[in-house]
Amino acid sequence: MLAYIAKRGIAHIFHRGQKERECRNLYIADVYHDELANLHTYFGFVYMMKNYRKFDSPWSQLGLFLGLLGGAWILTILLAGIILFAKTGMRAATHGIDLTNPALTGILKVIQGVATVTTFALPAVLFAYLTFRQQPAQALGFRKPGKPLFFLLAVVLLFVAFPMQGWLGQINKAIPLPGWMNRMEEDASKQIDIFLRVDAPIDVYINLFVIALLPAICEELCFRGALQRILIQIFKSPWKGIVATGIFFSAFHMQFQGFLPRMFLGILLGAIYWYSSSIWVSILAHFFYNGIQVIAVSFYPKMIHDNPFVPVYLALISLVMVIGLVYLVRNMSETTYDSVYEPEPKEYDGFLS
Repeated sequence: MLAYIAKRGIAHIFHRGQKERECRNLYIADVYHDELANLHTYFGFVYMMKNYRKFDSPWSQLGLFLGLLGGAWILTILLAGIILFAKTGMRAATHGIDLTNPALTGILKVIQGVATVTTFALPAVLFAYLTFRQQPAQALGFRKPGKPLFFLLAVVLLFVAFPMQGWLGQINKAIPLPGWMNRMEEDASKQIDIFLRVDAPIDVYINLFVIALLPAICEELCFRGALQRILIQIFKSPWKGIVATGIFFSAFHMQFQGFLPRMFLGILLGAIYWYSSSIWVSILAHFFYNGIQVIAVSFYPKMIHDNPFVPVYLALISLVMVIGLVYLVRNMSETTYDSVYEPEPKEYDGFLS
């Protein structure tokens, strides 16, 4: 009897220990599952925050961009003043500075280069990083074009547009402007004369860099990469946004005797960027446009003031060719409004991208 009782007691104790182990294992498995769930939630939250856009509304994006543009303009003025003061000393404060003085050409080109970067590129880059937390460079258009042929078509498009732009310049100069606008044009014309002056072959390369390449890169980032993207979404129409950006692009240069041809240029560059989906294509076209003029003026300085006369029939031929090329580029393009502004949502798959 005693042996039987002892045997039953040992079996009971063993069975109770096995139950405790099973409960403990179930508890550990439950805790492990909860921890995995928490970890999955954490990574999901990180993914969400990584793709969260603080300025999702196009109107808030426009406000942010204009604020950055205004701040960059103030910064540019301060930097220009510092550079000039470092070069001229107290003469700037007491006697003023003659910006048409050939002795200041070198420092003015430095200021022009710095101003181009800070005024145009800086606000565009800051806008992209503040608005698009993931792939801000791609949001500005730094991607391959849909077709490599777009590079060639963009250059050809701006080349055949020269007669139409020249004719628009003639119309623009026939429009009477207020006295203050004419005075601004005269001052700008004198500065351009100094800027484009060529005393040695190296000056042509410097002018190509400062007046052609830098503006092509920085202005395209600013107006096409950032502003046009915002305005197209506001108008919910690519062409309305392109035209509005072209108008702003021309007005911002504050050279009103060339307002119409520059607006036409801005519209063409906007169309090139939209249909190619690549800022590189519009940068190349812009550089080609600027570079042709820099080289032409270097060998024929009178072209700064005396543009060749363009007859109406030549302007019409140019316009027809421009429309035909834009139509061709449009048919080749795969860009749509939905593909840019309403992409398919990417589901979280449990892994950080």
